[in-house]
Amino acid sequence: MNPIIKEITAEQVKKDIPTFKVGDGVRVHTKVREGDKERIQVFAGIVIARKGHGIHETFTVRRISYGEGVERVFPVNSPNIEKIEIERESEPMKSRLYYLRHRTGKAAVAIKEKERRVEEGAKKAPEAAKPAEAVTT
Repeated sequence: MNPIIKEITAEQVKKDIPTFKVGDGVRVHTKVREGDKERIQVFAGIVIARKGHGIHETFTVRRISYGEGVERVFPVNSPNIEKIEIERESEPMKSRLYYLRHRTGKAAVAIKEKERRVEEGAKKAPEAAKPAEAVTT
């Protein structure tokens, strides 16, 4: 990219975006203007693609609504995006999850989730201590 364009667009790039990747479940809070009023609308789903870089970066979110697949493309640096919440993390095997378009029901949201080893380790430690105490008494 041209260094002049990069310099001009650098101030428009958002810095407070959470790090999310393809396969993550997200909730995107967008500003919607209806006449004089403005409200926040939430679009929750799975990120199936991220494209571009810098000011032109976009991501596609897919969800199943009333049995029909709905996809929406959001610019990452749009001023209309209030915030992005990450609901669940995943371990994607591909950079684009377009194969989810051909799936229905639970299979449409079946993505390998990231294991939470820290939480599991904390839960197993107290359980392991209880049987040891029972043996000594």
